[in-house]
Amino acid sequence: MTEQRRARILIVGAGSMGIITGYHLSLAGVDVTFLIRPHRAEALSRPQILYCYDDNKLKEYKDYSYITNPSEIIGANYDFIVITLDGASLRNETGLSLVKTIGEAARQTNTKIILGSVFFDVRTWFLQASGLAAEQVTNGHLDIHVYSPKDVTLPIIPPTDPELISKADFAYTDRLGQGFTVDDSSPAVAEAFAKIYNANGISKCAVKSALECAVEINPLFPVFAACELLDWPKLQDISGKGEIWSLVVASVKEIQDLSIHGELGQQAAGATTEASLAASLAAWEKHMFPLDLQAFNRFHHGKKLKAQGREHLRACLSYGAVEGKPMPALKELLRRVEDHEVTAA
Repeated sequence: MTEQRRARILIVGAGSMGIITGYHLSLAGVDVTFLIRPHRAEALSRPQILYCYDDNKLKEYKDYSYITNPSEIIGANYDFIVITLDGASLRNETGLSLVKTIGEAARQTNTKIILGSVFFDVRTWFLQASGLAAEQVTNGHLDIHVYSPKDVTLPIIPPTDPELISKADFAYTDRLGQGFTVDDSSPAVAEAFAKIYNANGISKCAVKSALECAVEINPLFPVFAACELLDWPKLQDISGKGEIWSLVVASVKEIQDLSIHGELGQQAAGATTEASLAASLAAWEKHMFPLDLQAFNRFHHGKKLKAQGREHLRACLSYGAVEGKPMPALKELLRRVEDHEVTAA
């Protein structure tokens, strides 16, 4: 009986999302290769040490290879390419060049693309920039919360072990029921990837409708913008922030109501109230314990992905303008955040 061939997956980027996704795919028996920038090669030349909040233990991740030259992916015929660049990095000049190379490598092949870059309607942009067929590409996002303790020190809440975290390259928690989500923009790609990922035995990949994912993710960005204005209060306290909180809720509803979100978005906008949004955010914060969620968000969304967040809100306004929706609450929130940034600088 012949041994089943290992799936070959290229992960573009070896930051927090790339490494933790690669770790779980390796547990599933996947042959993982990272495409990295040359300055990351030294760090990846040794095993990656991962701290898991969920069992308070260290994991060693070493079953991977890496390349530094994007042209090497042409002709490599990977089963999947998982893109983990943030939305801003994907769409800048360097990112666009890489997208074109990915398009050249995957065009007219069986290679499937998981687009893990979070941005408003990013798949439409990616298909146009890469020239790939729609059935080859689906959106994905990481539900695992992961960061590098070398980049930021988060508050230690028992039973978290500070000594173990200090030894880790990355720390993570997988507490949301699924560690990864793919949408059904391309159902065949989504189902095939989920099947591979789910063989890891400890983390799950969910398949959701593209509309459901968009309606869940896009309205979060006004929340992060307001948290920046308010210096990242606990989510359980954010509803007590008066006028800014009312502005956030109105902005969320404006985004939900964009036509790109369909009837599901309209239903969400109708159901969203100050009380319901506050309750869902507080529940998220409580569920992530002992990870300090707002300390994580301050770093992840307030620093690391700040540019992406700003561009996301501007993109929402642009789509609203095309639809004839002025979105006054979101416009005012973005103005305040931009003014705050200038003042803080």
